Amino acid sequence: MNFFWSSWITILSLACWAGILGVLLFVLKYKPQVEEDGTTGHNYDGITEYDKPLPKWWLVIFFGSVVWGLGYFIFFPALQPGSWKGISTVEVDGKTLPWTSHNELNSELEKNNDIFLGSFEKDILASANATGATASLAKLNKSQLTLKQSAEPPADLQKQIDEQVVALGPYVAKLSQSPEALKVGSRLFLQNCAVCHGSNAKGATGYPNLTDNDWLYGGNPENILTTLHNGRVGGMPAWRDQIGEDGVRAVSEYVLSLSSSHGDQPGKPSNGDLDKTLVAQGSAIFKQNCVVCHGENAKGMESVGAPNLTDNIWLYGGDRETVRDTLRHGRAGVMPEWETKLGNERIMLLAAYIYSLSSHTGPQVTPPPAEPRDPVPADAPQAAVSTTQS
Repeated sequence: MNFFWSSWITILSLACWAGILGVLLFVLKYKPQVEEDGTTGHNYDGITEYDKPLPKWWLVIFFGSVVWGLGYFIFFPALQPGSWKGISTVEVDGKTLPWTSHNELNSELEKNNDIFLGSFEKDILASANATGATASLAKLNKSQLTLKQSAEPPADLQKQIDEQVVALGPYVAKLSQSPEALKVGSRLFLQNCAVCHGSNAKGATGYPNLTDNDWLYGGNPENILTTLHNGRVGGMPAWRDQIGEDGVRAVSEYVLSLSSSHGDQPGKPSNGDLDKTLVAQGSAIFKQNCVVCHGENAKGMESVGAPNLTDNIWLYGGDRETVRDTLRHGRAGVMPEWETKLGNERIMLLAAYIYSLSSHTGPQVTPPPAEPRDPVPADAPQAAVSTTQS
């Protein structure tokens, strides 16, 4: 807040406080002339006005409110917040800071987080026989704090943090078999992830299905942890300027030939008969331009998030025109990072829930019923382009 508005609010507040106090004192000191019978002489509709003292309980409340207002000016930064910080304080990150609404929020979040962490270690990790994660989490938290507070952190510190995140993978696998952990994880998913992936985790056009065991960056616990911690930025470049419209059509035809999407299958797009000439042309263009990401066998590369083009699982759609549009204009997918929003412990629970949804060994968790989203089927095919997936 700039100086003008800060001063304006301060003057207005003090003026109201002084005005109310002045009116009250004036009323208490004012003594009207009264008649011999104790009345003021005012009479209206048979009602005669007396000069009686104000009730003491009312005066106590009124003066108490005035004193409370003065105390508010002293305890909180109500007078020129840029200069007067008040005498009230809160604890944030182990430091005593002046009260502000922002600091109070952070203080309350820390208190609630301490309660959660106690329950996480005592109940959830213990029930999953994963108490060994406590030491790993402590090490990770320390490294992250060093990175946050250091003006010039060690060059390899981020690499160490990534390795410590991966080391939590075995504990996530154990948590994925714990009903207590999955219960919390499912709630975290609904609160934070369902807006994109759907309440049933089956995704939609442009958002991956998390229940089918098809992963762009890998579906092991350590891969899911890395995705949640750091996020993903996927990119399928536009190719029309490089290979032309004819090249786009040829490569699209070749890509369709790699999967079974050109056949008639229930729930899958039918693209009719393929043009063998275009398939041959597209194969040559593909080998010149696309194998660096998708590989010689077109089965993709988890290291760069390039999808498998042979499994008939599409993120944006597997019909001929959609594939062409992908090649013409490219695709860009972003999976946000959740490390700063949820913290390491909640990410472990969320990763355990996501891991439990796909076809791994261990108990399978039935996602909540799907909410209406759009006309795309809940089990819509997934990606044929580089994009993000947990």
